[in-house]
Amino acid sequence: MAVGKIIKSLSGFYYIEDHGMIYQCRGRGNFRKRKLSPLVGDWVDYESTNTTDGMVLAIHERRNVLARPLIANVDQVLVIFSAKEPDFDTRLLDRFLVHIEAHGIPPILVIAKMDKVNEHPEDKASIEAYAQLYRTIGYTVFLVNPHRERELVSLVHYLKEKTTVLAGQSGVGKSSLLNRLHPELNIKTGEISKALSRGKHTTRHVELLKVGGGFVADTPGFSSLDFQSLEADELSACFPEFLQVADACKFRGCSHLNEPGCAVRSRVESGDIASHRYEHYKQFYQEISNRKKRY
Repeated sequence: MAVGKIIKSLSGFYYIEDHGMIYQCRGRGNFRKRKLSPLVGDWVDYESTNTTDGMVLAIHERRNVLARPLIANVDQVLVIFSAKEPDFDTRLLDRFLVHIEAHGIPPILVIAKMDKVNEHPEDKASIEAYAQLYRTIGYTVFLVNPHRERELVSLVHYLKEKTTVLAGQSGVGKSSLLNRLHPELNIKTGEISKALSRGKHTTRHVELLKVGGGFVADTPGFSSLDFQSLEADELSACFPEFLQVADACKFRGCSHLNEPGCAVRSRVESGDIASHRYEHYKQFYQEISNRKKRY
């Protein structure tokens, strides 16, 4: 018996990586009876007499599971946005960050296409200011110019021995970034962003690729950004800077909307919490509240 990681699941077969070798395995017969299903990202016990005829025997305990894409044991999410083409969108970014925080997974923000703002000092200064703001909140942020190898080398360091999922704006060049990080992949540019426009119920092929000494999920990333599984009273915990001061609120369970003595609103007024982050919080809170009313 050996231990390996499922890097691909296709047509009833599980492809397990173990010390650089790939083993094609089927699932144990009693998995179905026990309503268990091995997932990409799972660590499993398996046995195999050769590389094409093995059996998954047991699934190790999972640290987390993402529903879309369906993948287990994610260490971090690489959130890729662009400085330009498309424009940097803080509301969409905060939406992604809330979803990732709700899963308890650390996000890393990559702002790509910095070469597009080099000739526009005001735009460049604005992006750099946003980058610094999100760093202050506690996020790791990379500003990536595709023509500067040093920045890409720094990013690769964060992938080592991690399982990373890609997420972010459509059209920002996720495939191009992966190809730059690991040229041997040769992923066709556009494949990932095209997949983002697929129907909600389309079956998606998720595969872990070896990049930078770790695994990266070749997947469109978060396919749905609605707040179906998040309750309104859980939302503030997805804003780290709110959590840092929430204990100073006058009322326990403060929604940070209308209550007197709210420490979060006080920090917004003093400029210690970014006003755009607070505005997005209120919008998301309203969206979740409206969803509950409909049901």
